[in-house]
Amino acid sequence: MTTTPQAVRRASPRSRRPADAPVATAAAPVADPSAGLLPATEPVRLLDPSGTPLPARDDYPEPPVAELRELYRRMVVGRRFDIQATALTKQGKLAVYPSSRGQEACQVGAVLALREGDWVFPTYRESMALTARGIDPVEVLTLLRGDWHCGYDPAAMRTAPQCTPLATQCVHAAGLAYGEAYQGRDTVALAFIGDGATSEGDFHEGLNFAAVFKAPVVFFVQNNKYAISVPLSRQTAAPSLAYKGVGYGVPSEQVDGNDPVAVLAVLTRAVQHARSGRGPFLIEAHTYRMEAHTNADDATRYRDGAEVDAWRDRDPVARLETYLRERGELDDAAVAAIAEQAEAYAADLRERMHDKPAVDPMSLFDHVYAEPTPQLVEQREQVRAELAADSDQEGAR
Repeated sequence: MTTTPQAVRRASPRSRRPADAPVATAAAPVADPSAGLLPATEPVRLLDPSGTPLPARDDYPEPPVAELRELYRRMVVGRRFDIQATALTKQGKLAVYPSSRGQEACQVGAVLALREGDWVFPTYRESMALTARGIDPVEVLTLLRGDWHCGYDPAAMRTAPQCTPLATQCVHAAGLAYGEAYQGRDTVALAFIGDGATSEGDFHEGLNFAAVFKAPVVFFVQNNKYAISVPLSRQTAAPSLAYKGVGYGVPSEQVDGNDPVAVLAVLTRAVQHARSGRGPFLIEAHTYRMEAHTNADDATRYRDGAEVDAWRDRDPVARLETYLRERGELDDAAVAAIAEQAEAYAADLRERMHDKPAVDPMSLFDHVYAEPTPQLVEQREQVRAELAADSDQEGAR
């Protein structure tokens, strides 16, 4: 009888096994590759919407009360700044302004979780975060006024220029964080991201690079439910944006972005994770922008007032104030003093923004290339000649 090759292959394992070899009765357990990567099934929350504390959690201990008081103070000042910037836009002092009102817990909580030497990579909506980081509000608004590339010194402030293209800051943050770690420093980079930016390639490239090279970067997604007018349901079918980290081997979490205590607790843990050498961390904060996308947007065309009112009841500033009052850490005098600080801050901003900036058209060609290209040199000389001709005409009048 002729034995087929298939029969030989089927028979050979049994024929090679020694007679006394044990026979496997069950497959060995396989480790879950997603263990430690999956976010909680529900957003982490430490305060309910009314400001009442929920049961304590061992995985996310409450931040020290001194940090919570400072978080409240900066949130109040930040909201007043945001309202003032919106008013300046209506007065023609700014070309555009993307409000972050309603996202105060995310804006301020993120920067409070960092050290002074850490880096921030903001989007165009993070003006409040930058002022909370200590950057002069006039310098923050310079970009939105349109008179300079970036009003502050990024290296001195450890803060990249505000980024208008979606998600490009993700690869910048990953690259800087990797470079810092490569040089033996324990710097952490935090990249702010909007929900719409998670549909961009740079978001995925940034996560993948950071995961492979264990770059100490925190990717912080503020899911405010709309990418301009596109709702989240048209962005992803994932159960949560936080799940997008799993495919890259990045541990992730989701948090109630209108709960200031939870936001600070989750971000503190994520920053510690990155700083300890364990690589990147992805956070999705569920929040809501109370204003339109920018002053050029009409939000009433794609969302109704009932939705906005429902989120107004989850106000992060009121939520933290209630909690601190109940603990005896805030009283009427303290609240009034902080409100007075916020008004003084807004008045100073308003006064200084009334001064017209000195604009040099030739500065358009600065900081474009380290070595200007021939085309840039040609364009610069053309503008220089046009300015000289205009000056001669003015002198002749």
